[in-house]
Amino acid sequence: MSRIAERFAALKAEGRGALVTYLQAYDPDPATSLAILRGLPGAGADVIEIGVPFTDPMADGPSIQRAAIRALKAGATLSRVLAMVRDFRREEAATPIVLMGYYNPILAYGIERFCTDASCSGVDGLIIVDVPPEEADEVEPSARAQGLDLIRLVAPTTDEARLPRVLGATSGFVYYVSIAGITGTKSASSASLEAAVPRIRRHTDLPVCIGFGIRTPQQAAEAAKLADGAVVGTALVDTLAASLDEQGRARPETVRQVLDQVRGLAEAIRAR
Repeated sequence: MSRIAERFAALKAEGRGALVTYLQAYDPDPATSLAILRGLPGAGADVIEIGVPFTDPMADGPSIQRAAIRALKAGATLSRVLAMVRDFRREEAATPIVLMGYYNPILAYGIERFCTDASCSGVDGLIIVDVPPEEADEVEPSARAQGLDLIRLVAPTTDEARLPRVLGATSGFVYYVSIAGITGTKSASSASLEAAVPRIRRHTDLPVCIGFGIRTPQQAAEAAKLADGAVVGTALVDTLAASLDEQGRARPETVRQVLDQVRGLAEAIRAR
């Protein structure tokens, strides 16, 4: 059983949903990013998504775009992101790590080499935003061979005809994009989520996590109750960005502020 499957099975036994956190690797610098990453499990993150910085993050809103620019200026590369995961794995063996990003850096790295290196570094799953199942022939065999879950995005616009195709190519968990749009711009209503999650569950037994637009502890708790987990990204990125000094450098309180926010989200999910 993969780390992702083990974690969701354990949470189901506990009777609660998952907190899935997202931050860009190397934002605002490698040392601060690694310190936050190492602190996330203790703060209550059940699954950790690490954004791979890219110059054209088409699904992401302004906050994550700016985070990617900061990270790239700090020297982020795909190989360095994998090295950060290896550093994390020296101290933490249980928390699943999912890399979320775009296909271009993987293609430049080399698909088979990337999947091998990602697995050896301790990565558990991949969300490749711009590779739908219909175009995954190049990456899917190597990912499967290395035991990497391929987590697919399902949107409000994914119709009944296409939904089984997407879910049939998914492993780990399903990432439900709760809004039609980019990250961090708006939030879905509870009514729309209440209708969407059962529609997905009719086609899969995989856990469903809701992302895009989950910002507050209350929203996270509601999403984790309706589905199997809540993904919080832009809200954490915004907290990190607000903590930086005028030159965009981390302050002494940067790590603490981000982890305190994670604790608040985790507490709300556990209380619900």
